[in-house]
Amino acid sequence: MPTTCVIAGGGPAGAVLALLLARAGVEVTLLEKHADFLRDFRGDTIHPSTLQVLDELGLSEEFHALAHRKAYDLSIWTDDRVIELASLRELKTKYPYIAFVPQWDFLNLIVAAARRHPSFRLIMEAEVVGVIREGGAVRGVRYRDGEGEHELRATLTVGADGRHSDVRRAAGLVPVERGAPMDVAWFRLPREKGDPEDFFLRVSSGHMMVAINRTTYWQLAYLIPKGGYKLLQADGIEAMRASVGALLPFLAGRTESLRGFDEVSVLVVLLNRLRRWHRPGLLLIGDAAHAMSPVFGVGINLAVQDAVAAANLLSGPLLAGEVPESLLRRVQRRRTVPTVITQAAQRLVQNRLIRPVLKGSAKPLRLPVSTSRLPLIGAMARRFIGYGVLPEHVRSPSAASTGER
Repeated sequence: MPTTCVIAGGGPAGAVLALLLARAGVEVTLLEKHADFLRDFRGDTIHPSTLQVLDELGLSEEFHALAHRKAYDLSIWTDDRVIELASLRELKTKYPYIAFVPQWDFLNLIVAAARRHPSFRLIMEAEVVGVIREGGAVRGVRYRDGEGEHELRATLTVGADGRHSDVRRAAGLVPVERGAPMDVAWFRLPREKGDPEDFFLRVSSGHMMVAINRTTYWQLAYLIPKGGYKLLQADGIEAMRASVGALLPFLAGRTESLRGFDEVSVLVVLLNRLRRWHRPGLLLIGDAAHAMSPVFGVGINLAVQDAVAAANLLSGPLLAGEVPESLLRRVQRRRTVPTVITQAAQRLVQNRLIRPVLKGSAKPLRLPVSTSRLPLIGAMARRFIGYGVLPEHVRSPSAASTGER
């Protein structure tokens, strides 16, 4: 059965765009190659910009009913002091915090909301294997599920299938790599009563680690030099335990619970973006268009902002049955500025802080104990982290909802 818009990828960008289009009455089919959303995404930070979008969609109450933690303050722990980097409490918003919610819960919430609209269809375990081309334009996708290969024709095809996008590869689009000096080893350690409450960045010569409070456990991001995971393994799990215990002494007695490297997952950090996010009948958004570094933890939120901008510009034309490439170009133009600025800020942190720290050559951070002593920097930091460069607001139309699907 043909559809007006087919979206490949049920991550934040694809799911939110599908919801917004279905809400406007557009026939939309969302393809997700996995059987469910129950995967350890690790990056589960929902920033004020996304919380505002959920509020505009009438989903804030449902979202906050999910098990979550709120983080109001961001800090850096050095060897001799704690530096308050930014406090979101002073943002003029109903949501002056970062919410930590498992991404599968967030995605299930978005998809459940989309199912309330009759023009929404979800196909799980559907892996895109190619695009349909006609007259120089993309007119849908070929996908494979448990029953074999299928064709799904569409007026617009959207690739929102992540940094290793199948749609992008099928369309022959190649991103320009911007480089990253690190990868990230993720693992968990138990959390106990009396531990710190907020998440923080621990910095010491030769070492960096992010600690995220998950209520019953700490989710830890141990930064390593790019391509250095094999060396980490060669040194042995005991050396890694000792390093973690030295960085965070309150965890030293719990590192034995990390039994081996089979409990460690590695994020190979990418920072890239496409020169062109579109072709006739095709649009790329989210990580498929621009893979973000984990610096600032804004990847989910940039993806959601792409989806909102795309829906704002494309809902009406899709309802009319035609989307000229000039409109797809407008989506890219609108989202290029925040993407470029955010990636530039990420590269600055990577090159000026992360690279020298991991090399052991960084000088101690010369910041005041609190950014309140530098009010302009503090205001810029909390706005950048909270809202990003160009926060989007829901302006796409809303058609009547008529039940589940």
